[in-house]
Amino acid sequence: MLYIHLDDWLILSKNPKMLNFHRLLSILSFIFIFSLISQADHHDSATINTTKLVVQVCNQTSNYTFCVEALYTDPRTPDADRYSLAYVSFGLAYVNATTTQDRITKLLKNATTVHDRDSLQTCQSDYKKAINALQSAFNDLDSETFFTLPGLANDTAKAAAHCQTHYPPLTSKTKELNHLSEICIAISKSFVTT
Repeated sequence: MLYIHLDDWLILSKNPKMLNFHRLLSILSFIFIFSLISQADHHDSATINTTKLVVQVCNQTSNYTFCVEALYTDPRTPDADRYSLAYVSFGLAYVNATTTQDRITKLLKNATTVHDRDSLQTCQSDYKKAINALQSAFNDLDSETFFTLPGLANDTAKAAAHCQTHYPPLTSKTKELNHLSEICIAISKSFVTT
């Protein structure tokens, strides 16, 4: 807020044009500060509501920190409702699955042993199943057919876990997909239990 000292007031009171300008400036300053406070209050309440949704979802996963950090890598998360958060979570899982599938393809081309080749082919098949399940989940989200989402997310998690048992060098990627699948399962359950 803009304050006027007594000495300044005396100077301003001798010049009416300056006094009117100063009043206008004070009013504009007040309006500007008030609008900033109003916007901050509105933004904080929106963040609190979104945070409650993220907390609710992430509390249902085995790795709360991973869940929150993963969801907030998407710029839509702070303003996401349940429907948008489902798109975010399935999108994150899809990106993980497709990049891992690409990595598996490269590893398969450079596999030197029969065991590695067989294991990677198993993983390639598993990730193909995961990607198909995630694509089906997107189709179901688009058509608002929510009852199949938990099963599709669970299929994705099973595919990642199966790959992990066959090719341990991919453990970090398969664990990520498992955690992302947990997020998908948690948000999916909110549609079928309401």
